[in-house]
Amino acid sequence: MELLVVKDYEEMSKKAAAIIASQVIIKPNSVLGLATGDTPLGMYKELIKRYKENEVDFSKVKTFNLDEYYGLTKDNIQSYHFYMMNNFFKFINIDSNNVNIPNGTYNDIEENCLNYERKIKESGGIDVQVLGIGVNGHIGFNEPNVNFEAQTHLVNLDEKTIKSNARFFNSIDEVPKQAISMGIKTILQSRKIILLANGEAKAEAIYNTVKGKISPEVPSSILQLHQNVTIILDESAAKLL
Repeated sequence: MELLVVKDYEEMSKKAAAIIASQVIIKPNSVLGLATGDTPLGMYKELIKRYKENEVDFSKVKTFNLDEYYGLTKDNIQSYHFYMMNNFFKFINIDSNNVNIPNGTYNDIEENCLNYERKIKESGGIDVQVLGIGVNGHIGFNEPNVNFEAQTHLVNLDEKTIKSNARFFNSIDEVPKQAISMGIKTILQSRKIILLANGEAKAEAIYNTVKGKISPEVPSSILQLHQNVTIILDESAAKLL
C-alpha cells in the first residue's frame, strides 16, 4: 500500500489524473473502474484537459462504474449515469458502447448484477479502479456490515451514507435507500486501485483503512490485502496517520 500525501485537493486530482492518463497511454484499450461523488470531479476535469491537449486518447478505453442508485432513471440528474455523462464522458472521445454503469431500473436485480459481472470478466478485468471513501469507510456502496459482499449486488444504504448524500438532493427524503454496487471481491480483482480522499471528515476513515484491523465493519480496510493500492490524500485527510 503506497501513501501519497499532497498539499490540497487540486494536487490530489492532478496526481490521480496523471496515473490514469499514463495507464491509457501505455495501454490504449485499458479497462477503467470509475467512481462518482465530489472527490473525483477534479480528476475528471484534469483528464478532460489532457484529452483536449491531445495528451491522451480514450477511443479504445472501456469503463465500469462502481455503483448506481437503485430506482433512478439514466436521465435523472442525481443518477450516476447523468453524473458521468455530464462531468466526463461527453467531453472526451470515449465510445458510448464501451461505457458501463449499473442499471438502476432493471427489474430483475439478480440478472442485472450477474450481467455486470459477466461484462467485466469478458472485458478482461479492470486495470485501474478509482475509489472514493465514505465517512463510514464504505467503498463503492459496500456499507459496514457483518460480512464482505463479494460481487455486484443490491445494497441497503447506511444511515450515514444517506445523510452524507442528502446534500445532492432537495431533501433527505429524496435520497434513494438502495443502490447497485460492485462487491468487495470485484473491486479487489482490479489490477491496480487508487483511493482518493480529501478533507478532515475523511481522516478517521483513512486511519481505519490504513492502520485498523481488517473488518467488514470498515469495508475499506480490506484494501490492506491488495498488492497494488495507491492512496492519495490531502493533508487534512492524512492528519491522523
